[in-house]
Amino acid sequence: MRGTKDPDRAAIVDLAPDLVVANQEENRRLDVDRLRAAGVPVWVTVIESVNDALRSMGRLFVDVLDVGVPNWLGTAAAEWSRPAPRPDLRVVVPIWRDPWMVVGARTFTGDVLARLGLVNLFAEDGQRYPHVGLERLQAMAADVVLLPDEPYAFTADDGPEAFPGVRTVLVSGRDLTWYGPSLACARTRLLQAIRKG
Repeated sequence: MRGTKDPDRAAIVDLAPDLVVANQEENRRLDVDRLRAAGVPVWVTVIESVNDALRSMGRLFVDVLDVGVPNWLGTAAAEWSRPAPRPDLRVVVPIWRDPWMVVGARTFTGDVLARLGLVNLFAEDGQRYPHVGLERLQAMAADVVLLPDEPYAFTADDGPEAFPGVRTVLVSGRDLTWYGPSLACARTRLLQAIRKG
């Protein structure tokens, strides 16, 4: 079905799905409109926080699919309602390289960071995913730089070398940026990675 920005709409229509789940940030309105015009029901999520994700998924399963709340959703809600650990660590979270982009304001990932007891140094930037020069990133005096494996696949050999003298931690992009069943265990896995890294 290709990617979120260029879905194969004809293939999707041919599958005759009961429902397509799209995201306002990831999917183009044009594709949503054309799928709907072809008779395909589309549920569009607008997610800027963990609570948005939990609420939206609850509505999807209960109101739209009429299947009830799955167990993992209850587990996720309980996990993410726990108090954030202290002390706060100041973090930078690049999500792309060349050009460098970071997690900014009003994002699901930004809320995840806050709930992990992390202070996102770009939370007040005003942009959701600001483009930032490497020199500025290095000058932010972060305690930790979190490097997810998606959307850009940071690895031990591609990313940490850009931040000499700063602790870098490779983390799961799924745990940090996705909302869905991974939320049930993401908090524990992220905290373990940060403590260990």
